[in-house]
Amino acid sequence: MTFRHSALGLGLLLAACAGRGDQPAADSAAAGATSAGTAADTLRPTVVTQPVLNDSDDPAIWIDERDPAQSLLIGTDKGDTTGGLWAFRLDGTIDSARTRRPLKRTNNVDILQGVTLGGRTMDIAVTTERGAMALRVFRLPDMTPIDGGGIPVFDGDSTRAPMGVALWRRARDGAVFAIVGGKSGPASGYLWQYRLDADARGIVRGTKVRAFGSYSGKKEIEAIAVDRTLGYVYYSDETVGIRKYRVDPDAADASVELALFGTTGFVSDHEGIGVYPTSDSTGYLLVSDQQGQRLQVFPREGVAGAPHTHPVLTTIPVAAQETDGLEVTARALSPAFPEGLLVMMSTDRTFHLYDWREVRKRLPQGAR
Repeated sequence: MTFRHSALGLGLLLAACAGRGDQPAADSAAAGATSAGTAADTLRPTVVTQPVLNDSDDPAIWIDERDPAQSLLIGTDKGDTTGGLWAFRLDGTIDSARTRRPLKRTNNVDILQGVTLGGRTMDIAVTTERGAMALRVFRLPDMTPIDGGGIPVFDGDSTRAPMGVALWRRARDGAVFAIVGGKSGPASGYLWQYRLDADARGIVRGTKVRAFGSYSGKKEIEAIAVDRTLGYVYYSDETVGIRKYRVDPDAADASVELALFGTTGFVSDHEGIGVYPTSDSTGYLLVSDQQGQRLQVFPREGVAGAPHTHPVLTTIPVAAQETDGLEVTARALSPAFPEGLLVMMSTDRTFHLYDWREVRKRLPQGAR
């Protein structure tokens, strides 16, 4: 991966933020949101996909390593009985051959490439199928189902209705994990983490390895993202903030909440989360401020001497409406997306594809 931005410039900006804490920075961002949200400042998509049938919600990006311009966007449609996973080309057109429906209220989706399951190396897309209380697993790029009809979650407790999902591969042993959040749950142990593997027939199964994570009880937990290099999992406790834990269930401090940030400055719901790296250890955390019609941007690496302090760097108004899910990659994909791609769901049943160069123009000068 080529990192195109100045880590030094970002470091200087973050050093200036050190010691200010989360609340003043977030309040400052909120105060400036009205003046910043002009039509000229609004981030406009390069591509808008064709609409899904019912209700778009969450995207993931599959990168074609042989020809990145042939990469796919996989997006969920939350139709109760006619939902599914929709495949889109980078020009926004639907790839019907790789779209999988009907499924029962697919909520969130994540993709992991180059994993080994049952001795076979493959790319996978995993989605939550709320209506079936299950995880669904598909092999990419053909989107063949390899889960035997679904992996049950939350011990069949329908009140917990699976929503969010994020994937992680552990470097030391190649173990593959799915972290699942639901519609409701306890104040502690809200997220369940499953280890994925395949049996002799190649059918993927899941084994619960832990329950972790605090929950305010105010709304729900839907958006989950993993920083796969640094080993953290982030999730949005809606209307409260973004919580941070170790993603490795075997870590000595796996049960310790490392951070709760973004607690002020959001209009209401904290939603989709994405990680954009500018090096192995620096970059940006992007969070959808759903009712604010904007992105909130935080430093991936924290601030000098405080890696778990994440003050807001800026807010960016976006054309996407009421965004639930988002995803971002720093990989060059095509001439239209040479520094990467940001994808955001919009309430008109579409997904918006943004050129990262346009996002970068809206970052603070010292962070570019």
